[in-house]
Amino acid sequence: MMSNKQSSGEYPFSQKHLLGLADYSREDILYVLEQAKYFREILDRPVPKVPTLRDKTIVNLFYENSTRTRLSFELAQKRMGADVVNFSTSSSSTKKGESLKDTIRNISSMKIDMVVVRHESPGVPHFLTKCVDAAILNAGDGAHEHPTQALLDMFTMQTLHADLTGKKIAIIGDIAHSRVVRSNIIGLKKLGAEVILCGPKTLMPVFVHEMGVEVSYNLEETLAWCDIAMALRIQLERQESGTEFFPSLREYHERFGIKLHHLDKYPDFRIMHPGPINRGVEMESEVADSDRAVILDQVTNGVAVRMAILYLLSGGNRV
Repeated sequence: MMSNKQSSGEYPFSQKHLLGLADYSREDILYVLEQAKYFREILDRPVPKVPTLRDKTIVNLFYENSTRTRLSFELAQKRMGADVVNFSTSSSSTKKGESLKDTIRNISSMKIDMVVVRHESPGVPHFLTKCVDAAILNAGDGAHEHPTQALLDMFTMQTLHADLTGKKIAIIGDIAHSRVVRSNIIGLKKLGAEVILCGPKTLMPVFVHEMGVEVSYNLEETLAWCDIAMALRIQLERQESGTEFFPSLREYHERFGIKLHHLDKYPDFRIMHPGPINRGVEMESEVADSDRAVILDQVTNGVAVRMAILYLLSGGNRV
């Protein structure tokens, strides 16, 4: 639980960037989530805006396709009054051979305050910190980390269980290709949750055993065990043949898809998904639309969490 000093806004948050949750302490994470509660309340107001970033310029530097994350960041920035520049690689000088280093230095010379970056290569956010003085926020780097997604997932979990200590979280699906998994494991373990990964052996990378989590290949046992089941999208675009790790999407759904009868059989667990959902693969449509799912809450909470981290990294409420 947070101390009085943390909840009163006096916590000495000293992070300059958000590169990954490995760099954040338990207290840092709890503080971000506490700040997100304030911004979540703002989103329910008739005019859901605050001028907290009115004098800040933020560049959204997306080298990899993303709709959900990019729009969530952009909406968070505009809700806070920031000047927003969206950088599109499809029409940029990168198509003319300009390097990432030259691109970011040219953008930085325009006097920006923050950069939100998404890139297919792990480590790019760390690299950018050596090129510019602006605050860098990792919006996903390869299959490495996706820290704001993990923060919004934990914030959503807190709405179901205020204290995540001892709570049983199952992450089910394409573990090997997910950037969400690593960040969630790091964050959830720091908050005291128990984590189990479930999916086909062919989609279970070696690194999971190094992160202190349990592994299961049995969906029934996993759903009977967990408080929250978070399904992951099968990332066909990261697989050469589309289904090289299992015989077919139909078979994957039969073995690892959450179905309507599971809700009756295991009445206690709640359902999450970082999106977008492949309906009929990770879960049946009826499951995604059921009152046991908090998937749309994750989307709304994502804006609030990103507002909170943008505010803190801009210097707000820092000692």
